[in-house]
Amino acid sequence: MPEPLTVYYDGGCPVCAREINLYRNRPGCRSFVWVDVMQADEVTLGPGLSREAARARMHVRRADGTLIAGAAAFAEIWRGMPGLRSLGKLLTVPPFSIFAELGYRVFLRARKLWR
Repeated sequence: MPEPLTVYYDGGCPVCAREINLYRNRPGCRSFVWVDVMQADEVTLGPGLSREAARARMHVRRADGTLIAGAAAFAEIWRGMPGLRSLGKLLTVPPFSIFAELGYRVFLRARKLWR
């Protein structure tokens, strides 16, 4: 079983919140800690993560404290979900990881329009 992750997401983004709700209802994600950065204080965000950074990009924190951001964060989440583990592993391998990050950056630009 994968180590539990803390997932930091922007609950003020309707698309982001909807996607996180889908993840939260999937089997295997009960051990994840889900943190809406719009409601979290600095202690909850933990070391090395500001509210601004957490709102700007998806982040996850591994059990060892390592922060991961962007498409790599999604890959980390998916690796912890039954049915998505293979996709999560695939997204850690170049060139898939590169294309995933580029796609995520395009999404971030479009996301500004939904705010």
